[in-house]
Amino acid sequence: MTNINSLKSAIIFRLIIPILLFIIILESLFSYFVTLHNVQETYDRWLLDSARSLQQEIKATDGKVSVQLSDTALKFFKWNDVDSIYFKIQTESQGVLVGDLPLRDSTMTYQERPMLFSNIFLNGEELRMVSLIVSNNLPEKVSIHVAETLNARRKRHFELLIMNLAPQLALTILIGLLLYKGVNKGLTPLHKLADDIASRSPSDLSPIPDSHVFAEVKTLTDTINHLFAQLSDSISAQQRFVSNAAHQLRTPLAGLTLQAERAQREDRIETMRPALNQIQHSADKISHMISQLLVLARSSQSEQNHLFETFDFLELAKSICMEWVPKALDKNISLSFEANDHSLMIRANLTLLRELLINLLDNAIKYGHKNGHIQVSIQHQPRPLCIIEDDGPGIKQTEMSRVFERFYRIPSHQQAGCGLGLAIVKEIADLHQYHIEMQASELGGVKIILDLNQSEWP
Repeated sequence: MTNINSLKSAIIFRLIIPILLFIIILESLFSYFVTLHNVQETYDRWLLDSARSLQQEIKATDGKVSVQLSDTALKFFKWNDVDSIYFKIQTESQGVLVGDLPLRDSTMTYQERPMLFSNIFLNGEELRMVSLIVSNNLPEKVSIHVAETLNARRKRHFELLIMNLAPQLALTILIGLLLYKGVNKGLTPLHKLADDIASRSPSDLSPIPDSHVFAEVKTLTDTINHLFAQLSDSISAQQRFVSNAAHQLRTPLAGLTLQAERAQREDRIETMRPALNQIQHSADKISHMISQLLVLARSSQSEQNHLFETFDFLELAKSICMEWVPKALDKNISLSFEANDHSLMIRANLTLLRELLINLLDNAIKYGHKNGHIQVSIQHQPRPLCIIEDDGPGIKQTEMSRVFERFYRIPSHQQAGCGLGLAIVKEIADLHQYHIEMQASELGGVKIILDLNQSEWP
């Protein structure tokens, strides 16, 4: 099953939920420690007040310390409906004077600190204790220890924590809902964009309106519109190609039909022969045109659909020139090849580049003079160039910009052709990002310069 990631889910799970969890955890910890500190401070003050109330009952009689604590005062002191309270008053020499806190004598421990709060354990239960050292107007130092259980503290801590967290939790939920609603609203232009594209017909390649989208989404719409423009141009080019191909094939097919009908009307082979020759000529022309159309269609594809490899262009050009020498000699045309011995390594599609050179040589031979000359040269410096020039009739400067168009043939040329040879050359050169140029040759004909510079290749 294909795993489809949702932008909405990604925003929620990667942004909103972590933020909300962070807020909840941070607020909870903050509230926990703040309320704990406040409750501790409040109850510690109450505990200290209890110890100081006992301090008022300490008297000095005949050089000795005594505690005058009535039963009523003791009962009032220890009254608490939630916690248990323990206390102890002792001196260094007399020991425990009064109290029920079963702790070891710790008077000396607090001699350097007049007041100390601490947590202790009594019978497995935790207590909070305050210890005071009293020495004013007394014959010796007296220590007062008061401790209480933590039930009231914990209850109050929990109540305050709930009181603080409840509105914070409600606010967090409200923020989460607002963020969720904001994400939905923010993604609305994307949904509308998807609906607009989905509702289009396959032939509708008009630009997508981007007035209602955000700047980040506009980048996407611009990319899609650019793609639509490229597709529109490609479809238009294909339609022109099909229309031109149909037009170019119609003439030889009509001639083929006409000659076939003419041959059927004849009874003898001698009278059929001219018609049969015309049929063969038309068939050859159709075969050549179809072959050229297939090459043109293949070269019109993007470079991603072709295999590019590294090879020696010098060896390729030399081998093709050797293959075409016999055809040049059939027209009494000399074909020369000039280059140094250094390799010229390039990255290209070998099959298409072979077609390019073949079409250039075929064109030069087809339109060249008898007893003429064609020169192919390879230049390495300052830029890698392949130059093909002839001493044929040449082409007017005004026509040089049009000979690379599909199905265009120079009106003054009487040679048979379909006007695709140089169009194929241009398509293959553009595919490889090579620059090709036609100039007047010093030999009298034309010069084709193919720039093999590959500086733009990665």
